[in-house]
Amino acid sequence: MVPEIGISGLILILIVALIIFGPKRLPEMGRSLGKGMREFKDSISGKDDDDKDEPAELPPAAAAPVEDEPVSASSKHDA
Repeated sequence: MVPEIGISGLILILIVALIIFGPKRLPEMGRSLGKGMREFKDSISGKDDDDKDEPAELPPAAAAPVEDEPVSASSKHDA
């Protein structure tokens, strides 16, 4: 038989977790647990959010303006 956990049992579990892990680590653990549960649910339901992680394709770069006069080696030394 599984004993029922009431409000007092949940409060006791939270206090023990707070004492063991500390107030700084507890929110991080909650986020990690939530993220893991979400990923598990998505993998079970077959949702594939990999498209969001891939960067969008960049548009082609504009062509550089073409100069009318070619630059000669002697003009580089004069500058």
